[in-house]
Amino acid sequence: MAIQFYDLAGDDAARRFSPFCWRTRMALKHKGLDFTAIPWRFTDKDVIAFSGQDKVPVLQDDGRTVCDSWTIAEYLDERYPQAPSLLGGPDRRSFARFVKHWTETTVHGPLLRILAKDIFDRLHPKDREYFRTSRERRFGTTLEAFTSERDQAREQLRQGLLPMRRLVAEQPFLNGAGAALADYIVFGAFQWARSTSSYPLLADGDPVAAWRERMLDLYGGYARAFPAG
Repeated sequence: MAIQFYDLAGDDAARRFSPFCWRTRMALKHKGLDFTAIPWRFTDKDVIAFSGQDKVPVLQDDGRTVCDSWTIAEYLDERYPQAPSLLGGPDRRSFARFVKHWTETTVHGPLLRILAKDIFDRLHPKDREYFRTSRERRFGTTLEAFTSERDQAREQLRQGLLPMRRLVAEQPFLNGAGAALADYIVFGAFQWARSTSSYPLLADGDPVAAWRERMLDLYGGYARAFPAG
C-alpha cells in the first residue's frame, strides 16, 4: 500500500500550508517515495482520531502510523535506509535538531504575526470560526490587532535570519552542497507564508531569497506548483 499522509489544506484542497506538513512532503520527495497526501482541515479531528492525537502530519505506511514531522523523518531514515538520508550521522542530526528549535523559536513567531489574518482568509469556511476563536484566545487579542504591526514583525524576522543568511551566502543549502532535513524545516516556514500570503518577506538580493528559489526548484519545481498567495 502506498504511503499516505494527512496534510492541512485551506479553502482550495490544493492549498497546503502547514509548515510541519511541508517538512514531511519534502522529506518524502527527498527519499524518492511515492505517497498520497490527504487533505485535512482543523475541524476534521475525528478523521485522524486513529492516531491517538489531533495534529498533522500523520503518516501511514504499511500498517504503521507515525505522527510529528521530526519523528516521521527519523522513521523514514530507519525504514528506507537505501534512499538518501534526511538526517545523516550524529553531527548532521544534531545540526538539524538545532535548526528545528531555531526555526520554531526565531522564525515561526514573527511569521505568525505577519500571516495570522491571511491564513484565516484562506481557510475552508468550516475552519474559520475554530481558527479565529482558538487563536484569539491564545493571542489575547483579535487576529486583526495581532497582525497590525507586521512591518515590525518582518524586520524582526529579517534580523533573526542573519545566521542563516551568512551560511547560505557561502554554500547552496543549510545542509551543504545538497538539501536535507535542516533545509526542509526552514523551507516549511517559507511555504507557510507563500501558500497563504502575498506579503513580501525578504529584501531583493537577500541570500535567503536565493536559497528559497533553489528550494522551490528542487524535484522539478515540485513546491512551486502549489497555490500561492
